Amino acid sequence: MNKKLFAVLIALMSLALLGIIFVQGYWIRNSYQQKEDQFTIDVRQVLIEVSRRIQLREVEDYYAVYSSLADSVDIPDNVTLTELVYTTEDEDKNETVIYTDRIIEEDFKLSSTLFDTELDSIDFKKITNKKKTTRIVSGLDGRGAPQETMVESFSRLRDYERGQFEEAFKNISAKTPIHKRVQGEEIEQLLQEELLNRGLATSFEYAVYSKTLATKIRSRNFELDPKSTYGVPLFVNDDLNTSYRLYVNFSEKRKEVFGEILGMAILSIIFTSIIILAYASALSQLFKQRQISQIKSDFINNMTHEFKTPIATINLALDAMKNPMVADNKEFVSKYMKMIRDENRRMHAQVENVLRISKLEKNELDLPKERIKLHDLIEEAVGHVSLIVEDRGGYIKTHLGALKSSILANRHHMVNVITNVLDNAIKYSEEVPKIDLYTENVKNSIILKVRDQGIGMTKSVQKRIFEKFYREHTGDIHNVKGHGLGLAYVKRILDDHDAEIYVESEKGKGSTFVIKVQLIS
Repeated sequence: MNKKLFAVLIALMSLALLGIIFVQGYWIRNSYQQKEDQFTIDVRQVLIEVSRRIQLREVEDYYAVYSSLADSVDIPDNVTLTELVYTTEDEDKNETVIYTDRIIEEDFKLSSTLFDTELDSIDFKKITNKKKTTRIVSGLDGRGAPQETMVESFSRLRDYERGQFEEAFKNISAKTPIHKRVQGEEIEQLLQEELLNRGLATSFEYAVYSKTLATKIRSRNFELDPKSTYGVPLFVNDDLNTSYRLYVNFSEKRKEVFGEILGMAILSIIFTSIIILAYASALSQLFKQRQISQIKSDFINNMTHEFKTPIATINLALDAMKNPMVADNKEFVSKYMKMIRDENRRMHAQVENVLRISKLEKNELDLPKERIKLHDLIEEAVGHVSLIVEDRGGYIKTHLGALKSSILANRHHMVNVITNVLDNAIKYSEEVPKIDLYTENVKNSIILKVRDQGIGMTKSVQKRIFEKFYREHTGDIHNVKGHGLGLAYVKRILDDHDAEIYVESEKGKGSTFVIKVQLIS
């Protein structure tokens, strides 16, 4: 895949994912805000209704006392009569109607002790409406005696009386201490009823304040927190400039509001998390596919390079053997035949290396193990590479200090492990290869250290050198021969032997490969 196209695809996927996360976050926040606003509206309606019911209850209580007493008082202190008279005539019927409307206002006084106030007495009015209709019909010839009929009706103007009472009582009750006007139990009961009517089952604390001062009417754990406290006027009296406020604190407001959207929020978070995981997985697969594609390309290039030289050498040797002068010379023929055999063996070794890795991954490689001394395997492996080291003018020395070296291992593959590590040390020594091998016993294990004075490696490279096909690039991909399978093979074989391998290295100062294998008695 083109690098630019790959980058654009990643950017678009990331942008789409961020968009989904933003939309989900915005939806949850918007839903929470709407629920919070609705909660505020419901709570304010609850408080207004509770305040109204408390004030109405107070008026009803006192008006009931007033009404029963007002009916029992017979002698008023003062009587005011207002009379309205008007007449209508109907000539066709020869009829005259006289309407009389009288309003009688009787002033009474009641003892203030009945209302628990500081006043000596309380003035009130009893208002009675007396209506009379007189109908006069004259004789047909105008001479006969007129006929008169009269209808009277009496009624108390109780609504008007109540209005006057409430207006007067408002100033009287304002002078009464708040704890005598309302009780905490009443406030709590009314709040619970109104909250349940609106489907709000949340805990609360309440208090009544006189302006900015707290009163005795409050719950035990009330705190005036602006974020969760709502207030409403109670017993307002503009004439006397007195005002109480009923405050209610909903400490679990956030829990109540969030509880209403919790189900949808959890589903939203779950689905968004699934999308994120799917995105991360897809992104990981894309990078892995890209990495595999690069590894495949490098592997093909390296294998081509590895086969190109021996094939070219074999072709040159065959062409030389066709020469009549060479064909008759047994020494030259033997030399070229050996060259062809060596190059063929080299290609065969490369193919075997690839096949071994493939079989190991499929668990098809049979690794029968036997009791064997690690020192013997080291000597055998050193013998395979000693000529190469000597040819480059270097050395390979063994310092076998371990007193015990018996292990349970597969001879062939364990020799290949040590050989591959030595071959790696030779390849990555730019100057003359100088290699030292050390063994020592640590508890129930034997440790083999292969130390070189080559180019070394960085920390990032050390983490990946045992990965299949991985090779450190230093500009030219073919500056060091190989295709990144040697150390992967080493790691896989040692894992099968329950052994460990790691590397200690510093760039420019060489590397030390450490192999740890369990001893057997």
